This record gives sequence, C-alpha cells and structure tokens, in this order.
Amino acid sequence: MVGFAYPCPGCRTTSSLHAGDCDFEGTSWHDIEKAYVDILMLMMDGPSDESALTRRVPGGWDRLHQAALQRLIRDGRVVQRANQVALRSAEEFREEVSVPSSDPMRTIYEEGSVPGCHDNAVFALIAWYEMVGLSWEETAENVTEWLRASGAWDRGGFDETRPEEVVANKRHVYDAGYGWREKAEAAKRVIDTRLAADQFD
Repeated sequence: MVGFAYPCPGCRTTSSLHAGDCDFEGTSWHDIEKAYVDILMLMMDGPSDESALTRRVPGGWDRLHQAALQRLIRDGRVVQRANQVALRSAEEFREEVSVPSSDPMRTIYEEGSVPGCHDNAVFALIAWYEMVGLSWEETAENVTEWLRASGAWDRGGFDETRPEEVVANKRHVYDAGYGWREKAEAAKRVIDTRLAADQFD
C-alpha cells in the first residue's frame, strides 16, 4: 500500500524540524497538511483545470498551496497535462516511482551497484522507496529484483548468500526512515568511476 506523509513542500520533512534554509520554517504543520488536503479533496473527482483548482480552494490559494501542488507533481503523485492536473491511482504511482528518473538514483538503478558501494547503493534505494511511500513489501520486492536485473548480484562482493538476505538485513533503513541522498551520491561516485575505468579496458 502506497503511503503519504504530507511532506513539507520545501524541504520534504515530515516533522516540524525543517531544513535550515526551508521557505516554510515556522509554518504550522496544520497549515501544511491543510494545503495538501485542500488540493487532494478537489482532485478526488477527476482531472481538474489548474486555474479552476486555484479558484476553488477554501480560504484562497496561496504560496503554500502552490508549493504543495508542485511537490505533488514533482513526486509523481499528480500528473500534469497541458492545463489539467490529475491524481495518479496507487497503481500508477507505484509504477511511476519504481524506476528512479533523476540522478543520483537513476545511475544506481540503471547501472546497478558495484563492489565498493553495495552498502551505500542498497541503503539509498531502500531509503528512496520508503521516502516515496512504498510499503516494506513493495520496497523489498523492488530492491531484490533490482539486485538481480541490474547485474549487481552477479558482480559479487556481498556477504549474504541470496539477494533477499541483503534486503532483509537493511530493513532498519526502511523502518527508521533514513534519508537517501548522501548514500546515493557516494554510491554514484563509485559507479561512475567504475564505468569510466571500464571504457578504457
């Protein structure tokens, strides 16, 4: 089941502790949740004209509503076509986020992990799937399949005997809700170095 935790539209935190440079530091958490609810309630009946959406929000449209809508679009929860915006179904969203489309996650996903960055790559992918709202079961299935399909498992360098064990040993990453960016960037550096070296072999 895909979840949603009303992330801050500026820094993505799901608590009242914002990033230091966040535009919404000090904004009431109630107001952040309300901005999302206002938008989602109006979109429940189907696609909506974006300009009509801004006119129909109870209490008026403001920069928090605009930022929340943009966050929903960037995160793939809402699809934007011309002037129309529409909620993705849970299945559409799951398919959309199962394949990361921007770096550093795209490189990790497409190239697969290499020895020297397995821990960071698996950590990052699990943390990323947790952040976008996939359940643990969906996350475990996706990461296990990625280990096989990307060639990471065949490259070796794991202590475990099966990909499922690698994923199970990282369940704490999912449960604790760790961030993915630092580990993803570290893994991408190793993968990029390996790809560059392979071009000269």
